[in-house]
Amino acid sequence: MTSLKPFPHRSASWFTTGMVGVFLLSIFLRFWGLSRFNTLVFDEIYYVKFANNYLTHTPFFDGHPPLSKYLIAIGMWIGSHLPFGRDSLNSFSGSLRSSWSYRWLNALTGSFIPLVVAGIAYQLSSRRSYAFIAALFAAADGLFLVESRYALNNVYLVIFGLLGQWFLLLGLKHQGRRRNFWLTLAGIGFGASASVKWNGLWFLLGAYLIWIVAWVMRYVQSFRRSDSTQHEQAQMHTPLVYLTQLNIWHVLFYLAIIPALFYSIEWIPHLQLNPKSGFWELHRQILQYHQRIGDGSKVHPYCSDWYTWLLMLRPVAYFYGTARNITEPLPVMGPPLPVGAGKVIYDVHALGNPALWWLSTAAILFLAWVLAQRIWFWATPSQGANASKFGGGWQVVDAWVALYFILNYAANLLPWTRVTRCTFLYHYMSAYIFAMLALAWLVDRWLQSYRLGLRAVGVTFILLILLAFVFWMPVYLGLPLSSEGYQLRMLNFSSKWLPHWI
Repeated sequence: MTSLKPFPHRSASWFTTGMVGVFLLSIFLRFWGLSRFNTLVFDEIYYVKFANNYLTHTPFFDGHPPLSKYLIAIGMWIGSHLPFGRDSLNSFSGSLRSSWSYRWLNALTGSFIPLVVAGIAYQLSSRRSYAFIAALFAAADGLFLVESRYALNNVYLVIFGLLGQWFLLLGLKHQGRRRNFWLTLAGIGFGASASVKWNGLWFLLGAYLIWIVAWVMRYVQSFRRSDSTQHEQAQMHTPLVYLTQLNIWHVLFYLAIIPALFYSIEWIPHLQLNPKSGFWELHRQILQYHQRIGDGSKVHPYCSDWYTWLLMLRPVAYFYGTARNITEPLPVMGPPLPVGAGKVIYDVHALGNPALWWLSTAAILFLAWVLAQRIWFWATPSQGANASKFGGGWQVVDAWVALYFILNYAANLLPWTRVTRCTFLYHYMSAYIFAMLALAWLVDRWLQSYRLGLRAVGVTFILLILLAFVFWMPVYLGLPLSSEGYQLRMLNFSSKWLPHWI
């Protein structure tokens, strides 16, 4: 690592303007042409129908907890009573609904993810520049954009899990009732994430891991330099150093009982609609459902193993259609045009921003390598001189922040190594967000470095990420492409570098 220039005191106006710009960009990209495909796209065939079942009081079985479907149903009900967004009616949900009505709440929710990411970044570092870069990167990712534009459930899982992490950091910064308030909200956020999908629990697992490691480090430090630990904590600008102020009872109540209570209570409407199966019986059925799902291309052509997610080797095609020209209505439910007749291609791929994705993977692996060396030096007293030489500006606070990224990344990725059912790229979203935060942290450090070369690298990374986002935007938004434009973005790139993209 490298030493940083002192961060000058500046007015917050630039930060406020930048964050408002990021949020407005997120809103615009998520709502622009939201009703473009007046049909059910990918897993909307499940979630929209399930949400409509709540509105029509129709019993059904679902392989996931119900919270996201409640929210989609609320959006459908509100959307059906608004005077706009009704120009795209269809009955694919089982009732006459507009595609705008079952997508708008997801779009709005996804628009807030960059702001929550910025909140976490600021709490970790107290640096507005880092918070802004993290928000910009979150807004410039294609997978989060695609997932926000359709009635799917992953944006809810991610935002609730991130809110749990953010509120936990806020709780660590305060004492007394204010701490209890933020920790209560953290528990609710973690419980809500698990109430979307069970793997939402891994955000909570990340919180447990960083808390356990903090206590282990405190125990080891008590034998080495206990007299300076309190003074060092007072000099740090990250709430992570106060993790050991949370005892086992704090964790049991706020990070175990409250999430469990929220998870249990949110099942009540679903159980009232489906009274034949009780709470535990329904969970047994859901577990059996997932155990019966196989793996491989015979189950689904876009199944992908967890280790392929790190390089985005197998994105998921959500929609593909052709038309003779851009003024012709897209035959979303009709038979495909004959080969060669479709001059305009509409493609939606759940594809991350390639530059952001690959650089984020490199960033989290780099931090893991650096942190491993720091831990080795720290744990070996005879290496004290080497540790000082190696540090080069790597402060204790940097180690805490890197540890936060790595443990949360591992908590959200490694459990998938034991999953045998078919999995998809979007299952990586909750781990990927911490790799993205790690990349933004490195870029911010480089931009604040005394070394001109590192500042140039930081600027180059930002430009590459923004250019890649613009280049692949047509396949995020489903914009009309010529056959040449589609081939340039997907077929040529796939045939040369990543043959499993299509």
